[in-house]
Amino acid sequence: MIEVMDIKALLPHRFPMLLVDRVTEVVTGTRLTAIKAVTCNEPWYAGLADEDDHGYPEALLVESWMQAAGLLICLGLGRITAPGDVMLAGKLSEVEFHHRVLPGDVLKHDVRLVKDLSHTVVVEGECLVDGAPVLSVAKALLAFRPEGAVQ
Repeated sequence: MIEVMDIKALLPHRFPMLLVDRVTEVVTGTRLTAIKAVTCNEPWYAGLADEDDHGYPEALLVESWMQAAGLLICLGLGRITAPGDVMLAGKLSEVEFHHRVLPGDVLKHDVRLVKDLSHTVVVEGECLVDGAPVLSVAKALLAFRPEGAVQ
């Protein structure tokens, strides 16, 4: 199990945008499972009235899953970004949202490697709550580029 301090050593994200709490399984070069607990104390719920929609924002659901994908690259492929490299999210294909996510739900991100093209990686997977899919991603591209090339 990989806890939040180790995750912080691998990803540049910090509060409020670090959206992975724990890695529960890594199969080197193949797949990764990570957990994110959704709580009503997250900043995007601030100021909502009781009658407002408390559905977890879909953009944050995708971001959380993509952070798990980044962890697969760093942990599962043994690849840490070189100093000055930036990990970029590329195209996502066939993204489906199946059910709303609410505070109290625990997200289980499953990410699988499809193809490793040296500086670009293709992954796929889903996010589950209580065993039911809430998000499916057919393909997502992540790329490593020197920081100066993306400014």
